[in-house]
Amino acid sequence: MKYKVFGINALKITIAVLILNASFLISATIQNVAAQTADELQSKIDQRNLDIKNLEVEIKKYQSQIDDLGTQADSLSSTIKSLQLTQKKLEANITVTQDKIATKSFEIQQLGSEIVTKQSNISEDRRIITQSFMQLDREGNSTITNIILGSRSISDVLNTLNELSLVQKNVFNTITTLNKDKSRLEVNRSASEKAKADLLSLNQQLADQRKVVLSTVAEQNSLLRETKNSESSYKALLARKKMEEAAFQDELSSYESQLRLIVDSSKLPGTGSGVLIWPLSTVKITQYFGNTDFATANPQIYNGKGHTGVDFRASIGTPVKAALSGTIIGSSNTDLVRGCYSYGQWLMIKHGNGLSTLYGHLSVRSVTIGDKITTGEIIGYSGNTGYSTGPHLHFGVYASDGVEIKKFNNSKNCKGATIPVADYRAYLNPLSYLPAL
Repeated sequence: MKYKVFGINALKITIAVLILNASFLISATIQNVAAQTADELQSKIDQRNLDIKNLEVEIKKYQSQIDDLGTQADSLSSTIKSLQLTQKKLEANITVTQDKIATKSFEIQQLGSEIVTKQSNISEDRRIITQSFMQLDREGNSTITNIILGSRSISDVLNTLNELSLVQKNVFNTITTLNKDKSRLEVNRSASEKAKADLLSLNQQLADQRKVVLSTVAEQNSLLRETKNSESSYKALLARKKMEEAAFQDELSSYESQLRLIVDSSKLPGTGSGVLIWPLSTVKITQYFGNTDFATANPQIYNGKGHTGVDFRASIGTPVKAALSGTIIGSSNTDLVRGCYSYGQWLMIKHGNGLSTLYGHLSVRSVTIGDKITTGEIIGYSGNTGYSTGPHLHFGVYASDGVEIKKFNNSKNCKGATIPVADYRAYLNPLSYLPAL
């Protein structure tokens, strides 16, 4: 009976399969990778992260000063000072984002370098396996008897057998290394794709932050222009805004009281289900929903008297997140109609569970009507637009069947403005669908 040395034929089949599988996992080398060492790149990443940490401390100081101003009596001087501090804070935020973009770029270069190295290693592993395979193929048909008969001494026999054993060991070691290189390559590719997506997001964020700064500067200039830097003129401006806002609210209430949209509560998620996420990373409620006996007794429903949503403290430029995935069905700016003091810049998302959410008083809207939005996606930045006594986010929740987007063509103060209107039964308490604090 012939005895094949160390099961060589079976090994050849295994090697052939592994080589074939490896060939499918290898893609073209990423070109133009920066000629920098991993240590140099890591040093730059570490320095940017340190810069970000220091800037975040500076931003917290600005925010603390802004918050202190918010506790003082409303005046022109405090409002202007708050806007100036906000501008400095926003500019620091922009620098942070720029550092994050640079860090992400360095990470992509680092990953690209590792990908090239791993691809080179895989090519070398394949070359070694191929050579070993050829050697095994040449020796594969040798039997122990043939080796003994073809050798001049026992020492030669042992040397030949030892060489075959080393070839086999080398093949198995190389296969192990190849599998590790393949796994690491796949991890690096995945990390690189994520880093590139993050980079795109950061670039969009940077563009939006610059818009917020421009909006803040414009607000400051407009305020100074309207008041002529006079405290008495500022007070008169606030009084006029309040009067015109109240007039429009009466007009809106009159219109909404006549709506007869069908609201089927059985289509809505159960209260307390926490189906929505908080629209801000830091939650501080400044005004609750309703504030009426009816609203207290029925916290999930609004009856046309009181606050139609929940207000959150949010300094100008705070990122606002979608409370749930859905589609942007409304987006406008009531400030484009002079004297219309309503939501200012606002967005509305229709969700797939019978709910719609409203985000009001924004400084920048990052999305447009028709966009598909995912839960937690940044859709805009908080501001002080519309009728607002200070920067904040107005967050409203509606039964989708009971709300519609309306352009007011016959309004006294808001002619031409577009805002959402709803049957009273469609206004829902946001806290009924948000997680517990």
